[in-house]
Amino acid sequence: MVELESVPELVDPVLVAAFEGWNDAGEAASGVIAHLESTWEAVPIAELDPDDYYDFQVTRPIVEMADGETRGITWPTTRVSWARLPSGKDVVLLHGIEPNMRWRSFCRELVGLMLELEIRNVVLLGALLADAPHTRPVPVTGAASEAGLVSTLHLEPARYEGPTGILGVLQDACAKADLDTVSLWAAVPHYVAQPPSPKATLALLRRVEDLLDVTVPLGELPEEARAWEHGVNELAEEDSEVAEYVRTLEEQKDATELPEASGDAIAREFERYLRRRDPGRGPA
Repeated sequence: MVELESVPELVDPVLVAAFEGWNDAGEAASGVIAHLESTWEAVPIAELDPDDYYDFQVTRPIVEMADGETRGITWPTTRVSWARLPSGKDVVLLHGIEPNMRWRSFCRELVGLMLELEIRNVVLLGALLADAPHTRPVPVTGAASEAGLVSTLHLEPARYEGPTGILGVLQDACAKADLDTVSLWAAVPHYVAQPPSPKATLALLRRVEDLLDVTVPLGELPEEARAWEHGVNELAEEDSEVAEYVRTLEEQKDATELPEASGDAIAREFERYLRRRDPGRGPA
């Protein structure tokens, strides 16, 4: 089911997408889309027919109750919404659940929708479990269809080879359709894999700000990230083996962190600070 009649002509639209499931450790990536949908008051414009792509015994629908009465059933699917920012920029948000079957048809349908909306730029968000200490900045790796874009964005190039999720298949489909595509992956500490992971969500959100050249109101997210880190610190202190493991990860991370990389990170964060003080300020 696609409802596009309510969408005006979009101005240079960009699509930002994330999928729950294998590609979404700690729900960090889908958390970005949920935050943007709420912050930008995104309007739903389309959803895919779930019968075509989901096994409901694996990905079950959700029943909603009120006062003991069934109010409705929410079926697992992929939904698309749209927001026009104060700057006039149009952003299309895709909040999906990794399908259980027919991945190639699924991606063809999504790419067809992108082309119908005249989207030429796509940002795909994911999160993976990694040997990353929770006390350090969240590493964000990237891959892009345009040569040099990863280094321009000061991203660590993704070097993963192996089994992939729907995000990798969709990125390939977008590239074959000549859509400029960037994928961003946040590393979530594997020893605190349970959602939510607000620190990783915040790291991805800041990269989205850089890509779109916008300032996104962060709301309670920075405080939630600090509280999350504090809570993990307390848990680690209760277990000497975990505490020692975290210190080992910290030493490994600090040993591989180049001074110039740290300087670049400080410069980018200062630029974000200036943009938040003056939303009309562009990149230096």
